[in-house]
Amino acid sequence: MPEPEVALIVGAGRGLSAAFARLCAAEGMKVALAARDSGKLDALAAETNARSYGCDASEDGDVQALFAAVAADLGVPDVVLYNPSYRTRGPLVELEPEGVKRGLMISAYGGFLVGQAAAKRMLERGSGSILFTGASASVKGYPQSAPFAMGKFALRGLAQSMARELAPKNIHVAHFVIDGGILADPESSPKSDEDDRLHPEAIAETYLHVHRQHRSAWTWEVELRPWVERF
Repeated sequence: MPEPEVALIVGAGRGLSAAFARLCAAEGMKVALAARDSGKLDALAAETNARSYGCDASEDGDVQALFAAVAADLGVPDVVLYNPSYRTRGPLVELEPEGVKRGLMISAYGGFLVGQAAAKRMLERGSGSILFTGASASVKGYPQSAPFAMGKFALRGLAQSMARELAPKNIHVAHFVIDGGILADPESSPKSDEDDRLHPEAIAETYLHVHRQHRSAWTWEVELRPWVERF
C-alpha cells in the first residue's frame, strides 16, 4: 500500500484550518499543524491525531525548523496550506507603521518563506501542492483596510508567479479568494448566518479537490463566496 499523504497547515486554528485538518485526517492523511502558539492546537491535534508545532511564519529560522521537523516526524508534505492572517484597520493617515509592517510580514513575507521551503522539498520529490488562502481584499481594496489589501495583493502575486514557475515541474500552486465571512461555529451561530457565510467544511472540500486535480486540468485560482454575496 502507498504511504499516507502528509498535510501541513501553517496558521492553524479554529474555523477553516481546523475543517481542513479534520478532512485530511478523515481521508487518511498524516496531519501537521503549525501556529505561533502551539498550545492552542492541543484539542485539534488530539481530535485529528496530528502533530503540532510552534512556528512564527514571518521568521525564516522558524519556518526552516518547522519543515525539517515535519519531514523527520511525518515525511515531506504532499500538500501545504498557508492560512495565517493579521489585520489592522483604520484611516490611512492614522495607521501605525509597525502594525502595517506586521501585517505585510505575516500575509506576504511569511507566504514567501513557507512557499519557498515547501517548493524546495517538493521539487526534490517531484510532486506536491502549495495552497494559499486569500480574501476579497486580494483583488479589491476597501476603505480603511489598506494594510490587509497590501498583504493579500502581494500574496496573490506570489501565488501566481509560483504557479507559472512550478507547474511545469509538477508542483501545483493555487490561490483561493475567500469572498465573504466564514461561519465561525455552526452550533452557536444564528440561523441567518448559514446562507450569508461560507461554511468552512465546504471550503476545505474545495481545497482538497484542487490538491487532487489531475495535472492536465490544474486550477491556479478559485473564488469562493456564498450565493448571496455580491460580486
